[in-house]
Amino acid sequence: MVKNITVIAGDGIGPEIVAEARKVLDAVAAKYGHEFVYTDVLMGGASIDKYGVPLTDETIEKAKSADAVLMGSIGGDANTSPWYKLPPEKRPEAGLLGIRKALNLFANLRPAMLYPELYKACPLKEEVAEAGFDMLIMRELTGGLYFGARSTEEKNGEMVATDTLVYSESEIRRIAIKAFEVAMKRRKSVISVDKANVLDSSRLWRKIVNEVAADYPEVTVSHMLVDNAAMQLVKDPAQFDVVLTENMFGDILSDEASMITGSIGMLPSASLNDTKFGLYEPSGGSAPDIAGKGIANPIATILSAAMMLRFSFDMDAEADAIEGAVKKVLSEGYRTGDILGADATGLTKVGTAAMGDLIAERI
Repeated sequence: MVKNITVIAGDGIGPEIVAEARKVLDAVAAKYGHEFVYTDVLMGGASIDKYGVPLTDETIEKAKSADAVLMGSIGGDANTSPWYKLPPEKRPEAGLLGIRKALNLFANLRPAMLYPELYKACPLKEEVAEAGFDMLIMRELTGGLYFGARSTEEKNGEMVATDTLVYSESEIRRIAIKAFEVAMKRRKSVISVDKANVLDSSRLWRKIVNEVAADYPEVTVSHMLVDNAAMQLVKDPAQFDVVLTENMFGDILSDEASMITGSIGMLPSASLNDTKFGLYEPSGGSAPDIAGKGIANPIATILSAAMMLRFSFDMDAEADAIEGAVKKVLSEGYRTGDILGADATGLTKVGTAAMGDLIAERI
């Protein structure tokens, strides 16, 4: 089977970790008789450097013409990079928001799983870590506060900033349906996170989620306020299966969930539209401080590639092979330096390319 993949290597450590994901995908192609055709395009800071804008029409068109998009990390150091002296709409992250909107990527899937081999790397209490967890945060990606009207202006002699949080019934319904569909393939539980005690948008959110839940009687649904959800993630993460939430809440909670796995470098991400098309990227940032040093953890990007095989290409066996290879390498004691406890006796610390080699060899 031939699949066309548009590749956005990105900024910082992006090119390094994407290279390892491609290495693993090539191993999958060789074993299972597929052909993955890669088309490289620029976005973010790299695009600013060459074209003066973070996202070009050409990149959008090449992404739309592909079967899926594989992306590294976008952005740089906000304190030192010249990219952040530009107007907000011309900074690297504007490209990310732009491509999500252009490709209608409204559903962001962020799995957070604590591998048994890494429970000692979890910063939570030992008895909590030993219980393990395997959740998926379903974040609405193209609405809410990040995409609402905003302004900064002077009123009555002082500067006033305004950001608008807007959600429509249709936006809520489509992400809720995605969450319940995913839950049917997992443990059939959805916890919807909102702030319905304060926000009108959250009250509408809760109403629509309950309406969608009626179509999935096998799935247990409950609601949790976002402040309680933040506490429960560190108190008892094992209770979560599918967590459904809006854009900003999902941004915050998914980063919290990533850290209790032992490293944000372990967490993949998928952004989907209403077809099989998706954009796949690691949950972590571009880490410009370690770019080029060969020490970045490529596992999140490799697992994102596995999600691409599963969700966009319907290659479940191939996705299982990648995930199994990652588990095997971890069980053999290999660690990149970002994983807590990587220097412990009996473990072997490896760099970016070596980790990619180890995983590819075990496909």
